Amino acid sequence: MIILQVQDIAKRFNGENIFSGVNLNIQEKSRIALVGQNGAGKSTLVKIIMGEMAADEGQISEKKNLTIGYLAQDTGLDSNKTIYDEMESVFDSLKETESKIHKLEVQISQDNSTMSEEEFAEISKTYDNLRADFESNGGYVYEAEIRGVLHGFGFGEADYDHPINELSGGQKTQLALAKLLLEKPDLLILDEPTNHLDVETITWLEGYIKNYAGSLLIISHDRYFLDQIVNEVYEMAHKTLTHYQGNYTDFINQKELRNTTRMREYEKQQAKIAKLQEFVDKNIVRASTTKQAQARRKQLEKMDVIEKPVDYTKVARFLFTTNKKSGENVLKVSDAAIGYDHILSEPVNLEVKRHQAIAIVGPNGVGKSTLLKSILGKIPLIKGTISFGTGVDTGYYDQEQQSLHKNKKVLNELWDDHPTVNESDIRGILGSFLFSGDDVDKLVADLSGGEKARLLLTKLAMQHNNFLILDEPTNHLDIDSREVLERALRDFEGTILFVSHDRYFINQLATATVEISATGSNAYLGNYDYYVDKKAEQLAYKEREESQNAPTQSAPQAVSSDKQYYQNNKEAQKQVRKLTREVAALEEQLDTLTIQKDDVESQMTLPENFNDVQKSADLQNQLNNINEQIENTEELWESKSMELEDL
Repeated sequence: MIILQVQDIAKRFNGENIFSGVNLNIQEKSRIALVGQNGAGKSTLVKIIMGEMAADEGQISEKKNLTIGYLAQDTGLDSNKTIYDEMESVFDSLKETESKIHKLEVQISQDNSTMSEEEFAEISKTYDNLRADFESNGGYVYEAEIRGVLHGFGFGEADYDHPINELSGGQKTQLALAKLLLEKPDLLILDEPTNHLDVETITWLEGYIKNYAGSLLIISHDRYFLDQIVNEVYEMAHKTLTHYQGNYTDFINQKELRNTTRMREYEKQQAKIAKLQEFVDKNIVRASTTKQAQARRKQLEKMDVIEKPVDYTKVARFLFTTNKKSGENVLKVSDAAIGYDHILSEPVNLEVKRHQAIAIVGPNGVGKSTLLKSILGKIPLIKGTISFGTGVDTGYYDQEQQSLHKNKKVLNELWDDHPTVNESDIRGILGSFLFSGDDVDKLVADLSGGEKARLLLTKLAMQHNNFLILDEPTNHLDIDSREVLERALRDFEGTILFVSHDRYFINQLATATVEISATGSNAYLGNYDYYVDKKAEQLAYKEREESQNAPTQSAPQAVSSDKQYYQNNKEAQKQVRKLTREVAALEEQLDTLTIQKDDVESQMTLPENFNDVQKSADLQNQLNNINEQIENTEELWESKSMELEDL
């Protein structure tokens, strides 16, 4: 059932279309991502849905009594209450019902000699109805639910009495989201919900909203998060909205296939046009072939010409190159204790070889950025040693962007570092990072977070270092810029050590993952998913080991049992990963077949095809073949999916 429908919406500013012809359907239990470049109009569309802004054309219809919860980007909870009292206010109606129940209990338990049977029956009936209503609306579990949500966002019982107006902006944003989750609106609209959250909290949030009873519309740059949550994607691009089925990765694959298909159709038609035009040019003046030439000319005139597909999306063009090659051993950190006035993590051991890309992960506050600054000599180690290999030339991306000079113009920020380079070349380099025209004369202080990030990357690219140390390089970047950065770093011939909360980015780039905790470092020879799998294996083995209570003489047998359990668990996880890949591949195949089906059905509606018996028959055969493939693929997908669920 559709709970909200956006129909042919258009919005203009100063007479120019921001978008037009926008259609969006939200069903019960929809899981929708709204993606697109910064400035494409995503937030404007959401404001129109929320009634905060009027559309210039079109309409929005919604289910009667639809409740909508909206969390704007970086919106904090403004309240004078304590954390727990504010969360508990969500359930004021339940508390009122609870109070009525207690009053009736007192009334029923008192001497009823003055009460008639009818009055007593009426009170009992009211009591039973209130109890049933209280129970069905979670009256007996709401306190546990509050504690669970607060715990998920990192607030323990010691924080419950803390006034909200004394918290940081990030904490207020987390509490605004926590309150929305407790309110359980029919439709939850979230704009960048993972901002200000560490990986552990994001993982908890993924699990929570996967089971959310209502519908979700999410704007996010966190591609891993979107892959875990959504099954539909709407892309705002080219001043309109395009719908795709599947998660974010499915959307990327479908978009690439669609663009390739459109270009192939364009090139095929252009070849046909050229051939027809060549015949006309050669034969129009010949008496014997004039009629054929005229017929082909009419064919050209009637042809519905396909426009050349053009990607109007402006993205930066990152490129990192090295001036010299480093030695095989790039960096070694031995038995380090990192921190400021106290130790955050110990012992930290790290070895970095040439061409590696090592991700550093761990909870907030454990010292990941501190480790990078210690490696760079900005903060001394409390203990331990750091040594660089031969020929290592280090470049640093600082998430705090402190190496930028706020009072300089964009042009001078780069040119002052490279005074011998021509101004036109500097402007060309800045242009490739999307600084063009008047942008280069802006003061650094006036730039947005995303613009500062691109400027810092521009400066880094100009240094041609062979060892890049990056602290949260994807912060402030939109999805398109993140993907361009990923490609540039994958093509980089040097070595990379980076801290990131962007799990998708880590998966794309990391050859190894190092986890930092209070008790030191642990290395995993793979990307983020590999690291998570290995951690799960280790935890399963540890839990099994701790659960053994066998006598001492049975220890050898217990160890053997543990090994068997670990091996079985490992094989089960391998099977899960294998089936997950197979299911994803089948879903991608279904998407491709669906696009092919739509294409054939579209061709069948063209006059030149349905008026041609042979062409129509050929297209019908193609359609029958595709439908058969879809049916077979769906059966296989269902079988594999059920097998995966059983595991």
